[in-house]
Amino acid sequence: MRTVDGGGRRQDSVANGFDAVSPSADIVLVHDAARPFISASLIDQTIDAAATHGAAIVALQSKDTVKRVEAGIIVDTIPREQVYLAQTPQGFRREVLAAAVAIGRSGIEATDEAALAERAGYRVHVVDGDPGNVKITTEEDLRVARARTGATSTTRIGTGYDLHRLVEGRPLIVGGVTIPFDKGPLGHSDGDVACHAATDAILGAACLGDIGRHFPDTDAKWKAADSVALLREAARMVREAGYEVSNLDLTVILERPKIKDVVDTMRARLADALGVDRDRVSIKGKTNEGVDAVGRGEAIAAHAVALLRAR
Repeated sequence: MRTVDGGGRRQDSVANGFDAVSPSADIVLVHDAARPFISASLIDQTIDAAATHGAAIVALQSKDTVKRVEAGIIVDTIPREQVYLAQTPQGFRREVLAAAVAIGRSGIEATDEAALAERAGYRVHVVDGDPGNVKITTEEDLRVARARTGATSTTRIGTGYDLHRLVEGRPLIVGGVTIPFDKGPLGHSDGDVACHAATDAILGAACLGDIGRHFPDTDAKWKAADSVALLREAARMVREAGYEVSNLDLTVILERPKIKDVVDTMRARLADALGVDRDRVSIKGKTNEGVDAVGRGEAIAAHAVALLRAR
């Protein structure tokens, strides 16, 4: 592989690249690095068409009606059967591309080599393009491309766990909802195990540490803190790190009382804190079948799994 310096315009970069092409090359292809999903079949078709016709370009026929507009007013409707959207690669017999490069260097400007070949008097053949041969131009294009390739940086998974002893004289707050009961979680904050597990899950997925690092129980600032507010702040940090919450799945383990009647309210509170739709938050209630401190009604626990995706 050889590399050459780029130019101020596409045609300058291609001209520099063409200067480095081996004299023995009969067919030369020009392809955008911004189109990473080109198929071997399309490359082969372009080579064959260039060898047969001298110049060939991959292009997609427009599916939309095309309007020519001047000063915000439609002045013409162009039959879409005649409109093609150019892709790459573009292929040329060596002498055709040499003529295109020469006319470009003479002062004529064009947005691609096919246009320069046309100006040099050559007819350019069209090879049917591929809708999947997309060009990555915007951040959204890049996000979609990463998802398409399954790049590991696109999604991140984190888990969270929390447990608190239940004591008299404390409100039972779970998922931001106060549930009538004679006991509540003992903790520095409000002891909301659902929010704490969710906070650890999203922070862990983004490799931002855990709830103790950001909201330590040694800091009076967080005394009796609203755990929904802590989750909201963690979600802000996750977004700042370049991720957003795709979904959250929570299991609350509590012998009694049952939480099924307030699950939807809890989902709404957590979804609001995370900045996502409620249908991305799942909360399930389980008992511990009388086993250990949770099963004896002495404690409450929660497990969480969060999926993040790159923004």
